[in-house]
Amino acid sequence: MTAPQNHPRDPLHGVTLEKVLLYLVEKHGWEEMGRRIPIRCFLYNPSLKSSLTFLRKTPWARQKVEAWYCVDRRGGFGSGPSPAE
Repeated sequence: MTAPQNHPRDPLHGVTLEKVLLYLVEKHGWEEMGRRIPIRCFLYNPSLKSSLTFLRKTPWARQKVEAWYCVDRRGGFGSGPSPAE
């Protein structure tokens, strides 16, 4: 099996919304996700299923989640704890 290629014009190429959510939940947790993107499916009784349903129907929220994922994967600003921690 070959490794996925980077597509500079589309950093989400081949990455499903479910994979994006799983990555962010594993790395940051629901609490941090709700703090950064204050939507009900992250704040109150969060689950993967409810979040996927909401994000698939709400383009502005999906864009925020995908943008955060892209920045986080590149190691950009705000991607996690600072080195001093």
